[in-house]
Formats: sequence, structure tokens, C-alpha cells
Amino acid sequence: MDAFFASVEQRDNPDLRGKPVAVGYGRERGVVAAASYEARKFGVRSAMPSVTALRKCPELIFTPPRFDVYRVVSLQIRDIFARFTQLIEPLSLDEAYLDVTDALEEAQTATEVAQTIRALIREETALTASAGVSYNKFLAKIASDQNKPDGLFVITPKQGPGFVETLAVKKIHGVGPATAERMKRLGIETGADLKSHSLPFLQQHFGKAGLYYFAIARGVDDRPVRPDRERKSIGAERTFLADLHTLQQAQGVIPEIIEKVFRACDKMRLYGRTVTLKVKYADFHQITRSLTGSAPVATRADFAMRAHALLAPIFPTEKGVRLLGLTISGFDAPPVEEDAQLSFELGGDSQTD
Repeated sequence: MDAFFASVEQRDNPDLRGKPVAVGYGRERGVVAAASYEARKFGVRSAMPSVTALRKCPELIFTPPRFDVYRVVSLQIRDIFARFTQLIEPLSLDEAYLDVTDALEEAQTATEVAQTIRALIREETALTASAGVSYNKFLAKIASDQNKPDGLFVITPKQGPGFVETLAVKKIHGVGPATAERMKRLGIETGADLKSHSLPFLQQHFGKAGLYYFAIARGVDDRPVRPDRERKSIGAERTFLADLHTLQQAQGVIPEIIEKVFRACDKMRLYGRTVTLKVKYADFHQITRSLTGSAPVATRADFAMRAHALLAPIFPTEKGVRLLGLTISGFDAPPVEEDAQLSFELGGDSQTD
């Protein structure tokens, strides 16, 4: 979907149409969850602090997210997908892989299926979608970003290997900023550069990922579309209007996050053994701390106990905390409600912009 959250807001509120819109909480302490294309022209992007977004676009209009509405629209779109194939792998509320290899009707090509789906989405939701069509997931994903918004791009099997050669390596899924910098030091800046190196060379410098990079450089990606894609974690976070400096302040706000995460886990019948605390300080330095129990989180009280065990060592702090988040992962069988023996696993620090 094209700027999904922001587009839904513009659809439902005519006063926002044609204007730079950011979906997010607060103009001073918040973070942009989504930006309309009018806002993107000014350099506003998702995950950008609100104050930065406003510096780039003083006329930016903030609107709070309505996730219940976005979920309803997402289900509408999923229903359209299901008319063509049951092989649907959702990546988020606004993005999915579809395998239409065995679902083509009336001799339709995959490109024609994509065109039909885009037309139905526009007709039934009044929103636009962009599509990428190719012979594997990697290239379909790359293609979906080529002609946004409201576009379609096709990469055929014949075109695939040559297309990858023209890509900057930072565009390749799995190549983050740190890996891209390492590749640059090795003289690897494009897909063609990547393809010029042997498998042993790539494995020597990138370990297990070397095999993936070797295949991708040749346009090869054998990952299937998985309609039963396993959920790895469930989490929630909150950015505060004023920095937190004491444990007492944090204990006043953490129950809201605990409730949100536990309710989602309970609804989906997912029970995890690992609780992770995310802390972002006022200077945007970020850390994570994890705690793993011998049994899954059984109750809200159990979750709260583990969360507070992680929270307490963080305080007091002089530089202040602007964001707290909690995640449950390591999903297991339904828990037995008894005291769990806990063991600590400390996550590493990370720096974010």
C-alpha cells in the first residue's frame, strides 16, 4: 500500500487531502509512524522524531494513529488477495507476498493479476497500491518500490540477474548500513561488484550470510511464500512527553505497556519465555535488556514481575528516558501457572539516529 496509514487518514478526512500529513503521537516528543507523499517531498520519513519532521516541514499536520481502522482496511485488502490465491504471506498491515503460480485463471499472467488486484483495491477501499511482479520474493519486493506511488513494475526471469547487477548493495534486503560500509571497504558497492566475488570470499568476510549474498547477486532466491508465517515476537512501546528520571516514574507508565502486550499475546494464544525491555534515552542512545524464564509468561502478574526486574537496574538516570518498550518472544506451549526460575540475558547497546 502507498503511505498506508497517512493515505487512510487523508481518505477519511477531506481536509487532509493534498497536504503534508504525519501519523504519530505528539508534535514535540513523538515519532512519525507514517508520512504522506506530500510530506515525503520535504524529507519526512517514518521513524523520524517529530521535532526533526517539523524542522523539515513546518506545515506538517500531525494526526494520531487509528490502528483499529487500519486493521479493518488491511483485512479488506487481504480478502481481495484471497480471491486469487491462498498463498499469502503478510509482512505487515500494508504489505504481503502472493504466490500466484498455481492460481492463474483464464490464462491471466501474473502481471494481469497484479493489475486486477490494484484496480479492486482502488475500487473497494479508495486507496492506491503498488505492486512488484517477479519470479522470486527478493526481486518482487525490489520491484514493488520502483514505481511508487500507484505503480507496477515487472522483472522477468531473463531480466533478473542483470537488474540485480545495477542495484546498490544497500538496496539488498539483509544489507544494513554497517554491512554496506564493510562491503564498501572491500570495493563492493553494486550487485555487479558482489557478483564478481567467489563464494569462499563472501563466506570468509560475511560468514553464513555469504551464501545468501552469493545467490542474490545472481538473482536467485528460493524462499517460498509462507501463508503460515510464524510470529516471532509481540511488543509495544511508548514515547513520553517528558523524560523519565526515576524508577517511580517508570513504574507509573509501564503497566499500560504490560497490559497492551499481554492482551495481544493472550488473544493470539502465544506464550513466550523471553521478555525484552527497550530503553531509548533523551540523547537517542538505545539499549535492550532481556530476561528468559524456564517457563512461558503465565499471567499479567508474571509479566509485570519480569518487566520490573529488567526496569529497576536502569534507574536512576541523569540523562532521562524518552521511550520504553516491552516485547515477549521465544513462544512455547501454553504455560503452567507456577513460579518460574528466571535467568538473565543482557542485550547489547545499540545506537540509533
